Amino acid sequence: MPVIEYLERNAKLYPDEIALVELNPEEKDNRRITWKEYELVEADRFQPYRREITWSVFNEKANRVANMLISRGIRKGDKVAILMYNCLEWLPIYFGVLKTGAIAVPFNFRYDAEEILYCAELAEVDMILFGADFIGRIEVNAERLSKGRLLIFVGDNCPGFAESYHELVADCSSKAPEIEITEEDYGAIYFSSGTTGFPKAILHKHLSLTQAAEMEQKHHATGREDTFLCIPPLYHTGAKFHWMGSLVAGSRAVLLKGTRPETILSAVSQEKCTIVWLLVPWAQDILDALDRGDLKKEDYDLKQWRLMHIGAQPVPPSLIRRWKEYFPDHDYDTNYGLSESTGPGCVHLGMENIHKVGAIGVPGYRWQCKIVDEDGKEVAQGEVGELCVKGPGVMTCYYNNKEATDEVLKDGWLYTGDMAMQDEDGFYFLVDRKKDVIVSGGENIYPVQIEDFIRRHDKVKDVAVIGLPDRRLGEKTAAIIEIKEGFDCSVEEIEEFALGLPRYKRPKEIIFAEIPRNATGKIEKPRLRKIYGADNLVAKENQS
Repeated sequence: MPVIEYLERNAKLYPDEIALVELNPEEKDNRRITWKEYELVEADRFQPYRREITWSVFNEKANRVANMLISRGIRKGDKVAILMYNCLEWLPIYFGVLKTGAIAVPFNFRYDAEEILYCAELAEVDMILFGADFIGRIEVNAERLSKGRLLIFVGDNCPGFAESYHELVADCSSKAPEIEITEEDYGAIYFSSGTTGFPKAILHKHLSLTQAAEMEQKHHATGREDTFLCIPPLYHTGAKFHWMGSLVAGSRAVLLKGTRPETILSAVSQEKCTIVWLLVPWAQDILDALDRGDLKKEDYDLKQWRLMHIGAQPVPPSLIRRWKEYFPDHDYDTNYGLSESTGPGCVHLGMENIHKVGAIGVPGYRWQCKIVDEDGKEVAQGEVGELCVKGPGVMTCYYNNKEATDEVLKDGWLYTGDMAMQDEDGFYFLVDRKKDVIVSGGENIYPVQIEDFIRRHDKVKDVAVIGLPDRRLGEKTAAIIEIKEGFDCSVEEIEEFALGLPRYKRPKEIIFAEIPRNATGKIEKPRLRKIYGADNLVAKENQS
């Protein structure tokens, strides 16, 4: 069934139970506050920083959104982009889009103005709903963005180039629109990038969304009494579809703004969270704070916390060993996936398989896996090849890109571009990435974008960006730069120039050296990784 039916079911069965909590304990009047301050003052002073809605209100809000969209001309098959930070409005808007039969198109909130325009045109978006933090980025290209599409502002003090979401929604019906939607209808477009760094629009049916939701609930045995702590951005397939396990279970979830160790443990304690999905840096920060004594477990009520799971990047086994020393009663799981497979879970370790830490796991619920050579033939167990997955969560296609689709979809199998091997027990291990994407703190960073920018510097002859192992982030970006003959250049000069890049794309290390290229002119990145010790961090950990 379409995933929206779970929301409607929960509104009927559990109308007055809390569905979502938005929690922002780190800010008050634009300044950070401590949890001690939060607990000492009157609760009503902090209402803007802790909000909640029941399942019935969640569903009614989604219905109002759907009816608003229909009133503005959105029809089945149209595409509606969402560009917002995590907040209590995000998921009702997403489900409102789905209820119209339109296609939800979440935008990465890290996109700059040109990337927003590019993705809007690539996906042929008909409407963009955006929050206050994105006014400047939308305004830059407002004239081009508004040609053939509507701009809807979600917030107070609507800019002149957009329409006000709150005004439009206020008078709309809270009853569901009568639109027939099946699992075979298109539901969402997510964005990915290959080695070129240019985003591709990934089209999924409602079948994919339902599969991801039901799989998550099954993998982590999410029940009615669980409370899921969601920290990563909801535009990300990982965050949204991990949360959908709570949707299927009809249980509570907390959207937490803030990633400091104290913030995370306090949220678990205050909101009685039982399931927490972390990225490697956040888990590392918690462990480091506990090691230093900055955090003390006894200061928090954590006895109900039953599961910590990690995804979005390779996980050092030593980190999990340290975690179990502090939290011996926690179950642990890790998930492998990609946006083309509706996010995490097509391969998962399984809570019962912690003895196999280092593996990405076994095929997930309703998934099949295989490893093939360059000719598409399955390799023998123990041999390295490309990981392929098949299941009901595989994308339909790269929207308007048949050539790219045909490269990765073959006879229903999705060729992931990741090199892997299967051990004698049937567990899959990632060996290397076929693509050069750097995964730093759970975010994909595409070297070509950084390389193209740095090459604009007058003194730069050539540049190659690679990932180097980093204890906290998993990988960090390093720029190997070859300076033009006769010029002198300093690290500080490059760092100042790189301020023109978004913060997360700025190289964390600058190395001046010659750039090796092969006979066809391609940069020999494997050679650079060997020179600078950029061997896979998890592979090193497995050998230790």
